[in-house]
Amino acid sequence: MKLARFFLTGIFFGIVLTKAEAVSWYRIYEMFHFQSFHMYGIIGTALFTGVIGLQLIKKYKIKDYKGLPINVIEKERGFWRYIIGGSMFGLGWALVGSCPGPIFILLGTGTYAIAVVLIGALLGTYIYGLVKDKLPH
Repeated sequence: MKLARFFLTGIFFGIVLTKAEAVSWYRIYEMFHFQSFHMYGIIGTALFTGVIGLQLIKKYKIKDYKGLPINVIEKERGFWRYIIGGSMFGLGWALVGSCPGPIFILLGTGTYAIAVVLIGALLGTYIYGLVKDKLPH
């Protein structure tokens, strides 16, 4: 029961993304062909909200749901790892037609072919866990 609020928040978030057509393969196709601002507007809004939210957390020392302080760990600056990682992420997104976030939403809407993507994402995460210590970070 303690996790019910997170479950309900996830359901609400899934409904919002579905209604906003953020999980639509067609909208993603339009984005990668620079034919529509729709997805760029959604991503930009999420980025803006995240930046403002993070700054508020830091400034007012907001605590998590258990009352513990939220520690934002500073990452070392890098260029190539973000270029390479972002390119791999974008290529996968373009090939599949879905970002990893909406996989479960698409399963919930009855798009069962996305299960192949879910299996691939889980397999990729598992393989990364095996080789992460050998990769340059």
